[in-house]
Amino acid sequence: MIGIIFNYGNEVVEVRIDGMKCFFRTSQFHKFATLEGLKLDKKGVIKEFPDLKDNENWRDESIKRFENKMEKLDNENERMRYIIKDLSKFGYKPMYYQKQGYRPVKLSK
Repeated sequence: MIGIIFNYGNEVVEVRIDGMKCFFRTSQFHKFATLEGLKLDKKGVIKEFPDLKDNENWRDESIKRFENKMEKLDNENERMRYIIKDLSKFGYKPMYYQKQGYRPVKLSK
């Protein structure tokens, strides 16, 4: 299991990778949510997947594509690098990551 802490504006966002699954939470909430439980921004989804612009099921399709991408990655470290790279494009600043059983590591960006 790997946890990643991001700073997004005034918010702290935590992403947890546990095997093939990915969970998210903000500093406001105590429970983790799956991708299905997140509020997705249509503009951000269209920026990543322009072909979904006129698709009425854009939300479901973008979640499917994310899950497919995560399945193609071999291990948690690759998934962590992908999530950091992907969220950084949208203004999320990675601050720390921590593997289970290890101390947190500060990310310099």
